Amino acid sequence: MSGIKIAVAGTGYVSLSLAVLLAQHNQVMAVDIVPEKVELINRKKSPIWDEYIEKYLTEKELNLKATLDAKVAYSDSKFVVVATPTNVYPLGSVLN
Repeated sequence: MSGIKIAVAGTGYVSLSLAVLLAQHNQVMAVDIVPEKVELINRKKSPIWDEYIEKYLTEKELNLKATLDAKVAYSDSKFVVVATPTNVYPLGSVLN
């Protein structure tokens, strides 16, 4: 499994979903600031509840590693994926 080196900032729902999918054919490093999340991902366990993420982590051959070290993840990466939180509107907004 080769592919290109991709860094993914964060391991929230969107970021981790993208990291898992991209890691099927690429070298992916997921960066987070929460040591427990990094440890879980490196043990092929999802830090969030999602049926497909859990299934892919345990059943698919992924080239995915999580790290706390952004410098290591971003150096030599061809792409950096940044997914921001999707719940950006305050409670009570007409957009909710």
